[in-house]
Amino acid sequence: MRSRVLAVALLASVLSAPSAWATSYEIDADHSTVGFKIRHLFSNTSGEFKTFSGKFDYVPGKPEEWKAEATIDAASIDTNVAKRDEHLRSPDFFDVKKYPSLTFKSTQVTDVDGDKAKLHGLLTIHGVEKPVVLDLVAHGEGKDPWGGARSGFTATVKINRKDFGLEWNKALETGQLMVGEDVDITLEVEGVVK
Repeated sequence: MRSRVLAVALLASVLSAPSAWATSYEIDADHSTVGFKIRHLFSNTSGEFKTFSGKFDYVPGKPEEWKAEATIDAASIDTNVAKRDEHLRSPDFFDVKKYPSLTFKSTQVTDVDGDKAKLHGLLTIHGVEKPVVLDLVAHGEGKDPWGGARSGFTATVKINRKDFGLEWNKALETGQLMVGEDVDITLEVEGVVK
């Protein structure tokens, strides 16, 4: 009788707390952004990719279980200037007809310090795959007002666009180049358990 009561109690505890065991999240695109910043002439220009999807695993205090992957629609690039966006979609830059997606897949997590860590992975842009290391800040997990389980993080990385075959540029009379090579990428990601 006692073993039966224990079994029922154990089953009840498992069924009553599924979110504590659920660590796989789908990216909620409505509450996430994929942004970037690059120098243009004498200032910085910002933009984002509007269409993306992905998933990540997160368990507080267990970085060995953290992983992430995402796919970004290259044609969804948006810098708030239609003519510039058309140029960015062209073969001079992303060549979206030939390379419709950017992808990221994590490989490991290192340098964990509280809620901060280094997220290593493979980034593919313009058909070129390169290893990158993102500075990651995990914001924890919890329930939203509708009873769903959510988690989120911020990730930043600086890349050189020429490493990915994005080489177009134009020289000014001063010899300075019109577009910078370094791109600052910032990801604000919130996920929800599906």
